[in-house]
Amino acid sequence: MQASASERLRLRFVKKLLIFCIAVGAAFAQDNVAVGRKVFENRCSGCHGSDGNGGELGPPIARRVSRLTDPQITSIVRNGIPSAGMPANNVSDQEMPQLISFLHSLRPRGFGFGFRPYQATLKLSDGKTYTGMVVNESFNDAQMRTDDGHIHLLRKLDSGLFREVTSDVDWSTYNGDIGGNRYTKLTQISKQNAKQLGARWLFNLPNTGRLQVTPVVADGVMYVTSANECYALDAGAGRQIWHFQRPRTQGLIGNAAGGVNRGVAVAGDKVFMVTDNAHLLALKKSTGEVAWETEMGDWHQNFNATSAPLAIRNLVIAGHAGGEEGVRGFLAAYDQSTGKEVWRFWTVPAPGEPGSETWKGNGWKHGGAVTWFTGVYDPETDTLFWGGGNPGEDYNGDDREGDNLYSDSIIALDPNTGKLKWYYQTTPHDVWDWDTAGEPGMVVDANWQGQPRKLLLEANRNGFFYVFDRTSGKLLLAKQFIDRLTWAKGIDEKGRPIKVPGQEPSEKGTEVCPSQDGATNWFSPSYSPQTGLFYVQTFEKCSIYTKRPAQWEAGHAFLGGAQRIAPDYKPKRILRALDPQTGTVKWQVPEIGQASSWGGTLATASGLLFYGDDSGAFVAADATNGKPLWAFQTSQLWKASPMTYQFDGKQYVAIAAGSDILAFALPD
Repeated sequence: MQASASERLRLRFVKKLLIFCIAVGAAFAQDNVAVGRKVFENRCSGCHGSDGNGGELGPPIARRVSRLTDPQITSIVRNGIPSAGMPANNVSDQEMPQLISFLHSLRPRGFGFGFRPYQATLKLSDGKTYTGMVVNESFNDAQMRTDDGHIHLLRKLDSGLFREVTSDVDWSTYNGDIGGNRYTKLTQISKQNAKQLGARWLFNLPNTGRLQVTPVVADGVMYVTSANECYALDAGAGRQIWHFQRPRTQGLIGNAAGGVNRGVAVAGDKVFMVTDNAHLLALKKSTGEVAWETEMGDWHQNFNATSAPLAIRNLVIAGHAGGEEGVRGFLAAYDQSTGKEVWRFWTVPAPGEPGSETWKGNGWKHGGAVTWFTGVYDPETDTLFWGGGNPGEDYNGDDREGDNLYSDSIIALDPNTGKLKWYYQTTPHDVWDWDTAGEPGMVVDANWQGQPRKLLLEANRNGFFYVFDRTSGKLLLAKQFIDRLTWAKGIDEKGRPIKVPGQEPSEKGTEVCPSQDGATNWFSPSYSPQTGLFYVQTFEKCSIYTKRPAQWEAGHAFLGGAQRIAPDYKPKRILRALDPQTGTVKWQVPEIGQASSWGGTLATASGLLFYGDDSGAFVAADATNGKPLWAFQTSQLWKASPMTYQFDGKQYVAIAAGSDILAFALPD
């Protein structure tokens, strides 16, 4: 039916009115920005520059204001940031909206530190030419994205021509390989020359806290992350290629709300990472643009995410966090091309499902057992190993009597279907927060009692070191590896801990060893087939656990009590080398500090062991005896583990220290 003449006239009037309103609104917004610019120039530009890209007295703010809400901006402007040297500003209620409008109009100058990308044709010394966008450069290097979407890393020669470079040996996944052993065959850096190591480059991630990321290097490009941010860097120069960022989720709770993100997975033309609000992203390797996005869990129901995914064949597998906030845990696999979920394994079975009989009461609904840390994969047996987090409530098990599967479990899955192959629960009915998610095992092929065997090694937060046959899940060895352990006398023939009565949390408080931090935690161990030793950073700490009732509520923690470090026992951090054949400690190095650092280890084929010392030093030691051979003092509290790669013929060792990525190498 055609509209009448009067109706057409009315619609024409409404359209004109709408266009007029939009124009008036735009003009009003422009006026607000113009007035706000004057406020900014009078109050702020002396430090931050007139365009917000930094000045002599202050840092650039053009990029960071995009992730702040209006109330946050108001608070910062009026209260300042005294710890960073920013004074308070007296901005009136009338001026503040105008200033905020201008701040939202700010744009960073370009890639890197004020660099403006430009189109160019560059000639190489081998006769090739590349045409594309130079996204960053310095006096001796350039990073170009050519028209076909490829990234080329270039070095300037005295002749004015360029030479293309890349990595010879990658660190292509969170642990260096999908088996998780943090071991490299690179030998350029050795016990003989380690003293010559020096810092080659540093990259700072602005507006971040202590980074927990392990860099990943693929095809010469290094990928590093913080919460909702990913940087692609030239791995030989530390120069930025692209930067992905989105605002952090306001109102989020959990570890991700503190800015934690531990890294990426790389496969094909995509980089995979999780966001703070439990989304899985696929970024384009060439630009950092989002290729697809999938919600793993609803953050309004306390889901969040912190750790690197794992890419296997055509799948990307990712877990989530939120165990301390009472979510129900699961692990899921997604199609790398589309982000579509392929399978999901619930780590807290619903009533009627296998394992549900280990949950008495209603605790399963908010049972935790989250899969927050990166798992490992064994291609020989085609098995995925992942860890189950602690059950919730953390310190009160009254509403979840039973073992509470698959919390605190090493879970062996078929990666094609997500079906369970086998499991082993390290701490049944955990009330101390000793989850197995932090390090779900390490794939190692070695002799066992004189015969070759496919092993899985695990140093657990509960204080016991485990060795399994990874094909069957058979427990071969379980032995205490810390000095002070009070909750169990050992592991019985059935593989269950022999618990000591009276060690559960109580209303008045119960002292238990190890502490809630565990005998070890998510900081990475390593294994050297050369020495046959398993290297792990350990804690000697005890906690006083208290218990109280709790009700689950969205937006709140779900702990059922609390814990604090026991005051009568000084915490210690000790680097230990374990013999997987016997579980005995072959050597150990007590570290000087407050046992508050969380740095892991890296073993090399040249007989070195790299680790972050509790004093803040980055150390290279003799892997056979732990003797330090080299150290670089960062004065940082470690929250990350080291990695290594070879770029343009040179071996680098890199680690996140504070808000910086540091890369070390031998002199040219």
